[in-house]
Order: sequence, then C-alpha cells, then structure tokens
Amino acid sequence: MSEQITIEEFSKIDLRVGVVKSAERIPGTKLLRLIIDLGELGERQIIAGIGDVYSPESLVNRRLIVVANLKPKIIRGYVSQGMILAAGCPKGKPRVLTVDDEPEPGAKVC
Repeated sequence: MSEQITIEEFSKIDLRVGVVKSAERIPGTKLLRLIIDLGELGERQIIAGIGDVYSPESLVNRRLIVVANLKPKIIRGYVSQGMILAAGCPKGKPRVLTVDDEPEPGAKVC
C-alpha cells in the first residue's frame, strides 16, 4: 500500500470531467496532444503518454477525468496543463478513466 494522506491533502486535488475536443499524435513518440474542454475553466492542452494504446480519433468527444490544478509542465516542447487519469499504469497498458452518462464539461468529481 502506498503512503496514506489526509482528507485535507486529498481535497487539494481538483478533479474535473473534460471532453476531448481534438487529439493528435506527437511524431516519433507515444505521446498524444489533447485539447480538452473543462467548461468554465476553459480549454487545456494535455500531453499524455497513451499513444501506444489509443488512436487520437478514438478519444475525440470522450469524457475523461482530468487533474485540473497541476502546475503546467513542458513535455517534448509542448506545454501540458493538467493530467488525465488512467488505470493500469505503469506496468500494464493505461486505460483512461471515463464517466457514465454525460456530465457537463468541467463538472467537479466528488
């Protein structure tokens, strides 16, 4: 089991529903460049290492869970403004976390 955190520490993580508006492969890598609609928070560019499992087209219009309050990070020359959540990492093939029905972009995960 990993280190335990308090509910106060966990509450600092801003998880939101994001809708993938566009996706493209970053040439020569397993990285995908996603533009994700987070509703009132606007659109974010997120770089994700899931290109060996997902084609860019398969992600467009999907609702994914996004960590919306990470500090931006430069990945291969691209600014990544968040992180999508996936299961099966790091030993297996990552599978993105999605939601049932159609919550609005930017809906807070609680």
